[in-house]
Amino acid sequence: MVTPQQVLRMPGPADFVRFAPDFGKRFILTIDTEEEFDWSKPLDRTSHGLDHVPRLAKFQQFCEALGVVPIYLVDYPVASDPRAAEVLADAVAAGRAEIGVQLHPWVNPPYDEDITVHNSFAGNLPPDLERAKFRKLRDTIEQAFGIGPAIYRAGRYGVGPNTADILSDCGIAIDTSVRANFDYSSTGGPDFHLHPLQPWWICKRNGLMEVPLTTVFTGILKRFGKHVYPLLWRVPRMRGLLARLGLLERISLTPEGITLEEALRGIDVAVDLDLPLLVLSFHSPSLCPGYTPYVRNDDDLDRFYDWWRGVFARLEAHGVKPACVREIIEAAEV
Repeated sequence: MVTPQQVLRMPGPADFVRFAPDFGKRFILTIDTEEEFDWSKPLDRTSHGLDHVPRLAKFQQFCEALGVVPIYLVDYPVASDPRAAEVLADAVAAGRAEIGVQLHPWVNPPYDEDITVHNSFAGNLPPDLERAKFRKLRDTIEQAFGIGPAIYRAGRYGVGPNTADILSDCGIAIDTSVRANFDYSSTGGPDFHLHPLQPWWICKRNGLMEVPLTTVFTGILKRFGKHVYPLLWRVPRMRGLLARLGLLERISLTPEGITLEEALRGIDVAVDLDLPLLVLSFHSPSLCPGYTPYVRNDDDLDRFYDWWRGVFARLEAHGVKPACVREIIEAAEV
């Protein structure tokens, strides 16, 4: 069994994953494929929609044209909507897309918990309930898409002390819940602000690795970012000032709230850090105007696609090639 707390524990040098020499530098594109809901309102089990699901087809075609295999991390409302399989099943079967698991506990049966902010982090639930929700979701995905998922991201990045056991028992090889350089503990979630950006083994014996999302610090003070940035949470305007002055800026590799120019700087830093694997992400409702704060209209959607074109071009210029879950598992030296 995996030692409790191992997803959240800080890895040592011996834990970092070594990849085969010909793996090179790679990136993956992960999509939090989820229901539409109003992010400004309290969570509930019914006030959501799935109108954007057909838009996945256009994004899949966009990725295929550029040789990128998107990884759709699917939650229960999406997995149980027949339109999702209609759009993606053929691409998944052909290896042009991959399906993973994303657990939003408040919309995932069994519904045995109160809906609270604390319980929205699946890792805070009682172990049996977290396990039951995960198994229900995994089985629904396997039935819908005809394939067993091998990668997981907790909704709201909410891993907990029992998550690693559940993932190992259910055949998951990669967790990508750790959002390095972020801290969600003020609302009851995990604290990742000191976690590294390199992939590491959660449990090498069980073949379970962590592939954290890529967030880097740029600017003159970037080497102190992990320690300075958290001190500024009470004065967010100071964070903006430091960024404008070129002193310190936190950049995640996502089009949601990050401009193309910022993302290109972040990629340059990530390459300089010699990271073997970059993890890019966004939420699927951003594929349709009006469902996230980041894509409000058609002009925003055009900029969204332009962002990806620019990011893929910069990655290619650095020799960073796209990867998929299968390739990561095969290249990891055990």
